[in-house]
Amino acid sequence: MNRITAPEEIFFLDRSQGQGLQAQVRESLVSAILARRLLPGTRLPSTRKLARHLEVSRITITLAYQELVSQGYLATARRSSFFISDSAPISALGDRSTEPAETGIDWAAKLPRSLSDRRMIEKPYDWRTFPYPFIYGQMDMSLFHHNAWRDCARRALGRRDFEDMASDVAVADDPMLVNYICSSTLPRRGIAARPSEVLVTVGAQNALWLVVQLMARDGLHAVCENPGYPDLVSALRWSGTRVSTVDVDEHGLPTDRLPPGADVVFVTPSHHAPTAVTMPMSRRSRLLEAADQQDFVVVEDDYEFEMSFLAPPSPALKSLDRTGRVIYIGSFSKALFPGLRLGYLVGPEPFIREARHLRSLMLRHPPGHQQRTAAYFLAFGHYNSLIRDMRKAFAERREITTRALEREGLEISGAASFGGTNFWVKGPEGLDSLRLADELRQDGVLIEAGAPFFDNCREPIPFFRIAYSSISTGRIEEGVRRIARRLRAIGAAG
Repeated sequence: MNRITAPEEIFFLDRSQGQGLQAQVRESLVSAILARRLLPGTRLPSTRKLARHLEVSRITITLAYQELVSQGYLATARRSSFFISDSAPISALGDRSTEPAETGIDWAAKLPRSLSDRRMIEKPYDWRTFPYPFIYGQMDMSLFHHNAWRDCARRALGRRDFEDMASDVAVADDPMLVNYICSSTLPRRGIAARPSEVLVTVGAQNALWLVVQLMARDGLHAVCENPGYPDLVSALRWSGTRVSTVDVDEHGLPTDRLPPGADVVFVTPSHHAPTAVTMPMSRRSRLLEAADQQDFVVVEDDYEFEMSFLAPPSPALKSLDRTGRVIYIGSFSKALFPGLRLGYLVGPEPFIREARHLRSLMLRHPPGHQQRTAAYFLAFGHYNSLIRDMRKAFAERREITTRALEREGLEISGAASFGGTNFWVKGPEGLDSLRLADELRQDGVLIEAGAPFFDNCREPIPFFRIAYSSISTGRIEEGVRRIARRLRAIGAAG
């Protein structure tokens, strides 16, 4: 039987991608098969010819072909030749136009509340390609204990663990992870909680969304910090909640400025977002007193407390709660890596029970393998070891960043007293930090403009956030110099 042979020119490798060469060969073949660019019966180039074309070892091509044979995409013939299997799982739909389909539906009318036009904190996908990335919340992977994580992931794929995570556990969480949170993570924040008072979430964002949706009702009055986390305000308003924002000062949210009639107050007391200032214990006590007197709930987002290399972090607001009014949100994604998307919600059992059932309507539960891998990483001491290394690295970076900012005459408007990973910087009056951030990209520098953090801002915002968690030590000084140089250029241009 004569077969058409696929030309080797359709295969290529991207060596800058960071993905294994064998995996790239498999992926390109599967994509071509699923898209019907390679049809059943098509012969593939010989392993020798394709290896020569791609400049890789022949064994790389052989292993890729053999793996796809085992998955049913390829079949073999005499003389070890390979061709697309007749039973390959190709699409039965055939080629479809990539042009958007015309529609007569008025989606603006059917979707009365828009989220696409909200102000967002920009997180460039290609941030690693910039030489001076002062981007908050991104991880310098040179600090991460990758081998330890990989070993924990393999362990979580063991037979007994796999049987646990392969099941549909409905509303349940991984007991190993929850037990660690209760026995180790929360006690470090002065919090005592039972497993029934803890819910694992897909990051802190998911935890905030669950709280918003559980409490949203007609007439609900929520109070948020200004500046503050913009996604929270967007989620509240999208749910129909009436939102009041209160301007923060050098100690965070002023309790004497809370508007009357609040039902829920959202705060970041240990590490205000985005200024990083810490709320004093006296003000925390007054906030809890006001909650009791005015009958409102407090939602505490306690992110990044692990990065305490200058001083121990102050106790969590939840640790001072004696009446069950504080809902606590924590996250492993900030300390491990942002793509992990693993956090937790702590609150009174009736609240967590309802949150658990609401979560099950949205996504059942966070992926079991991620939960079990994180549980092993925590239980085997890798997490504490990683935090130690990160604190040491960030202490050095903070010192270098501080000196560089002071040398260039840039004003540090906010910073965490215990350490943290970022500075809130104030530029000259009249500066539009959105313009600054945009123009700095030409200099290879990424910062976060302050405008998205402010509610209903009309004037240009001179504040911006720079983080030192994602930039190597040797690049900080030059990066700050470029920020200062661009500021001077903007000032000179008027």
